[in-house]
Amino acid sequence: MILIAAHAQESKYDQHETFNPIFYPQSGNDYRAGSGEPGSKYWQNRADYKINCTLDTAAHRVSSDVEISYTNNSPENLNFLWLQVDQNIYRSDSRASATTTEAGGRWANAKFTQGDVIKSISIDEGGKTYAPKYIITDTRMQIWLNEDLKASGAVAKIKISYQFDVPEYGTDRMGRLNTKNGWVYEVAQWFPRMCVYDDVQGWNTLPYLGAGEFYLEYGDIEYSITAPADLIVAGSGELQNPQDCLTSDEISRWNQAKNSDKTVMIRSDKEVTDKNSRPSKASCTWKFKIQNARDVAWAASKAFVWDAARINLPSGKKCIAASVYPVESIKKNGWQRSTEMVKGSIEYNSNKWFEFPYPVATNVAGIVGGMEYPGIVFCGYNSSGSGLWEVADHEFGHTWFPMIVGSNERKYAWMDEGFNTFINGLSTKYFNNGEFGESSFFPGDNTKFVFDDQVDGLMNVPEVIQQNNLGTAAYLKPSMMLDALRNVVLDSVRFDASFREYIRRWAFKHPTPWDFFHTMENVSGEDLGWFWRGWVLNTWKLDMAVKDVIYIDNKTANGSEITIQNLEKMVMPVTVLVKEANGKEHKINLPVEVWQRGAIWTFAVPTTSEVKEVILDPDKKLPDINRTNNSWKKAF
Repeated sequence: MILIAAHAQESKYDQHETFNPIFYPQSGNDYRAGSGEPGSKYWQNRADYKINCTLDTAAHRVSSDVEISYTNNSPENLNFLWLQVDQNIYRSDSRASATTTEAGGRWANAKFTQGDVIKSISIDEGGKTYAPKYIITDTRMQIWLNEDLKASGAVAKIKISYQFDVPEYGTDRMGRLNTKNGWVYEVAQWFPRMCVYDDVQGWNTLPYLGAGEFYLEYGDIEYSITAPADLIVAGSGELQNPQDCLTSDEISRWNQAKNSDKTVMIRSDKEVTDKNSRPSKASCTWKFKIQNARDVAWAASKAFVWDAARINLPSGKKCIAASVYPVESIKKNGWQRSTEMVKGSIEYNSNKWFEFPYPVATNVAGIVGGMEYPGIVFCGYNSSGSGLWEVADHEFGHTWFPMIVGSNERKYAWMDEGFNTFINGLSTKYFNNGEFGESSFFPGDNTKFVFDDQVDGLMNVPEVIQQNNLGTAAYLKPSMMLDALRNVVLDSVRFDASFREYIRRWAFKHPTPWDFFHTMENVSGEDLGWFWRGWVLNTWKLDMAVKDVIYIDNKTANGSEITIQNLEKMVMPVTVLVKEANGKEHKINLPVEVWQRGAIWTFAVPTTSEVKEVILDPDKKLPDINRTNNSWKKAF
């Protein structure tokens, strides 16, 4: 065999950096095991809420009282508490107004409000009630306790009376839409919620600036909304008192929907203007309850058309898919198909990953383009066809990330938006036999765009990522990453088992990126430090090239040697297709370990005639930024 020394193009690759054996910043402990599981002493605090509010449709105002039962399961005594008061983002003097609004875009304030107007606060701690000292700093409120809240299970009850005005455009997360039959209110971030206190950094108090979403504790939430009787109210969880809020016809139709795979009309477009479709009294108090949830949201309007259908879950349990929308949303493939889409999305993901945990899944048509909450989502009222499927599937996909798997959205948008975008690709292929194609938000080859020098990396808080890059860094790139991990590095069987186990382990808990990395490695049996370095921790690129083709002893019958080269810093396994002049083809699957030896790899192929063509990644599964050097053809 003749060994020919190859002269490489200039390469940025360093195998010592890529395959450095020290990847994890710390070893496992009692709270978070090295396997990626919650440790034997894992803990998280708990927040249960009881809320009573009134919607004043003349002033567009919500007045409310909330009682929070906060359980300190941590091993530390707490002498103060932190809460989120997110309505303060709409104040003219908020940090978001000074930053996000000045920058413009989706999360900018169109108009300002007074935010959360706090009327009173009291603490019940160990049977003693007092008015605590508190400090409000932008969208955070710190409450100082007279006595430490003891570790390992002590409970404090916080009662807060407050009010706020519902903004017309609330940073694309809440607001109100004026339709021909009345306002559609979408109300979220509407009550003071406990900040997370965890074993990673203690209190998590990043302010709410718009792009960064939420990090919340789990608990049971009971809430009531008193509103004019001509309004329909939809909310997270299950309505506890339908007899007080619905007509006998609506109750009958709702019960029919519970047993129907086809959409059942609860309140038709013709009934919207019929006074008989609502109880004949001044107001109704709608009472809802949801268990083991991190948040609740609700919507209200006298303009709502309302329909529903049964959702079939893999355990045999049933729940309800529902949609509420104004008549303006009814068009070809419009919101009259929403419930069908909600049902399809939730049934697929429940069977594939983890069972949907809530009694009702409601899609609301309104001013918000797309936003998710437990058991309820807000989607743009103008959406239809593939656009309606995409947004409904995406927002309900968030049930799994971050409603079930409660990652920190204020820091790691890629762990909820990206993971969700990935599962959306699979559910879109499944829904109605692929009616809306194979991909949802990002069709086509986006490789050069995703790996452009100006695109921010994944491991950045959302506000550090430039607004025009957020769709790439939070949604598209992490989705591509999981596709590559599933289809190239592992396989669908090992990946799906690992991903399901990650969801199971961290359901209703708070994982970090490292918990995800550990789990995927331990369950799949692969050391993936090189993969996470390239995709998550850095903005490395992939550029593989065919460098040379020679014949052993310069005889075509003796076989050939193919030399390939890695020109950039990212590595991946690669498939090589070799075509011979005699018509034979060879497909060689090279593991990622070939790049442990350096930027150049030479391998033998048992060809018996002239090599006509060599193609790297013939199925185009890799995010190679320069495909022009992926092939070699014999010069004639």
